[in-house]
Amino acid sequence: MKAKQIKSGFLRQSILCRLFCLGLILLCPTFSFCLFPANLSRLGEVVRTDTLPNVFSGNHSDLNRLRLKLDAARLFNENQLPETKEVWKTYREKLIPEIIRRTGMVINHELPLNLKETAKIQLNGYSIRNVFFQTRPGVYVTANLYIPDGEGKFPGVLVMMGHSLFGRLEDRYQSVGHTLALNGYVALCLDPWGAGERTTLHGVFEDHGDENNLGSSLMNIGEPLIGIEISDNIRGVDLLCTLPSVDPKNIGATGSSGGGNQTIWLTALDNRVKAAVPVVSAGTFESYIMGTPCICEVLPGGLNLTEEAGILSLVAPRAIKMCNHQKDNNQAFQPSEMIRSFKNAKPIFEMYGTGNKISFQIFDLTHGYFPEDRQAMLGWFDLHLKNKGDGTSKKEIPFEILPKERLMVFPQGERDAQVIGTERYCKLKGEELRLDFLGSKVFDVEKKRHELKGILGIVNKPSISSVQEFSTRKGWSRIALETSDNKLIPVLLRLPSGKAGEFTLVCNQEGKQKISASLLDSLISTGQGIAIVDLSGTGEAFVNPNSTDKNRNILILSRSLLWFGKTLIGEWVNELELVSDFLQSKYHAVQIGVDANKEVGVAALIFGALEERAISLSLRETPVSYLFDNRENIDFFSVAINIPGFLRWGDISLAVALSGGTTTFIDPVTMSGRRITGGELEKCRSEFKNIRKASKGQGNTLFIEPGQNRQPD
Repeated sequence: MKAKQIKSGFLRQSILCRLFCLGLILLCPTFSFCLFPANLSRLGEVVRTDTLPNVFSGNHSDLNRLRLKLDAARLFNENQLPETKEVWKTYREKLIPEIIRRTGMVINHELPLNLKETAKIQLNGYSIRNVFFQTRPGVYVTANLYIPDGEGKFPGVLVMMGHSLFGRLEDRYQSVGHTLALNGYVALCLDPWGAGERTTLHGVFEDHGDENNLGSSLMNIGEPLIGIEISDNIRGVDLLCTLPSVDPKNIGATGSSGGGNQTIWLTALDNRVKAAVPVVSAGTFESYIMGTPCICEVLPGGLNLTEEAGILSLVAPRAIKMCNHQKDNNQAFQPSEMIRSFKNAKPIFEMYGTGNKISFQIFDLTHGYFPEDRQAMLGWFDLHLKNKGDGTSKKEIPFEILPKERLMVFPQGERDAQVIGTERYCKLKGEELRLDFLGSKVFDVEKKRHELKGILGIVNKPSISSVQEFSTRKGWSRIALETSDNKLIPVLLRLPSGKAGEFTLVCNQEGKQKISASLLDSLISTGQGIAIVDLSGTGEAFVNPNSTDKNRNILILSRSLLWFGKTLIGEWVNELELVSDFLQSKYHAVQIGVDANKEVGVAALIFGALEERAISLSLRETPVSYLFDNRENIDFFSVAINIPGFLRWGDISLAVALSGGTTTFIDPVTMSGRRITGGELEKCRSEFKNIRKASKGQGNTLFIEPGQNRQPD
């Protein structure tokens, strides 16, 4: 790679000046301490590696938060909606297919529903049917149908659940089904993907991805959780429209929190939904940034596409009423954020002459779906689905909550095999994708590199705008690289004491203080230069310097970047390349290696794959495949590990084949952190060899188990 010109404050010395200074050093070694304070480590003094110095000052601001919040605010202003009906129609026609593409949602109205009922509960004035039906080929969803007694065509309402381990069985969600049936509506309450009876083990309730890595794993097979849920919910509307007791011309949708979010998406994309009531879920895309959204609420690249007002506007000229709560602790769902989107969307409704069909109501409540919300929902549906009343709140009829066991479709532990969770689905889809990948006889290397940049969100590579030097501490030069995308990359530098031009970049997923002293001592003993880098979200480049929850901070940063169409691994790749550029330009580095661990190791690998010259890589506890392993220890890696559509692109073995240097896996693992040894490791070696051959790669691959050395493939 051609070295880039870098603006810096360093003294540019002539050859004569360097010779003069060298003479002074030989005559008076202490002179070098004054002239080259950043290069103390070249003089052979002992360098402490147990406690590395910081580059930045203590208690510094959260630079990542400030940068991304500013970018989101800018895009909010840029994402303006058309001002005429004609232009809006064109905008709408382009927006919907792009949403479908980015969410990975599937629409297949012809797929048989195969509705199956396992129990019926008769109550006073209505019955509940425990059912399951097909939403994707061979994939079934568990649900409850609340059906009023009597003849006739009732309006149907799809009820979508928010974040609850128990899904539709949760008291606050089954309450919606009860009250709808008592007021003359057929209600279909679905378990969202990965919750209720759709968990890994039936009857063992779990979160589908709010605080963990489980739901994010779906990205690796190219099917984001947001799209899977929209697909399920469209199939729910399909089911309602086929029921003899339902009027297909009067379909409603409601839900709270994540379910309210899905209510908005479903209503925007499915014209069969005539009226909607999302609860504690409407806000702005801008407010998601550096907030705490579940992965099911993240639209990859959403901020580059539109704002939430654009999604709400897709509902026009149909009816939508948003209920938000004054005491909601989620910034994204604050009433003030909802009102911003409401005001920007209402002009689109007015273009259709239906400005009265977008509305909101604010309650002095905390986050949840409460009686006040349900009563507002009943009044809104009566007006728009029954043509009764004026849309104001309607008092509920009392009802009783049922034990969760009565509403379960299957006895605990006896779930039908066609109802699967994330683990099973990711394995099945991942194995299908890998089967196609491994069957490829040849790879177009340049095309694969281009595709890899695309899924990582690497579009315009940033540059170094300036270099900041700080005082030397403990033998390490302290440098901050300021980038064109407003980052500061902290670097500790030790120049070579042996052969000039040899450097190793060292990174750790938990930051430089977790780099082992033995590793640094080993590198120092070789005489090569060392550059220790804290990548975004790690070490000093931590998201929130005052927080101790590193995994949560990585989660927030990773999910925020997805809204911009980026990935954290892609950001790390850019940062590694910038440090490499700096070493080449300033210190004429000709041979660069990278030593990194876990998900940072994946970034190092991809950096090597995209680099035009051979890079030596040492990857510690880095996965050898992105195939989902098992639910246990799913959080061995942080959510940063996930790359949208990576298994559709290829796998780790292809990334290694694109790298021209030697790649060494030290303690190789699966995606759940399970160590790979013995015959399983030999199978990996065979795959890597075959993929390198199909790519006409020139490098080598080593696998090193604890206490063992392996020959390259």
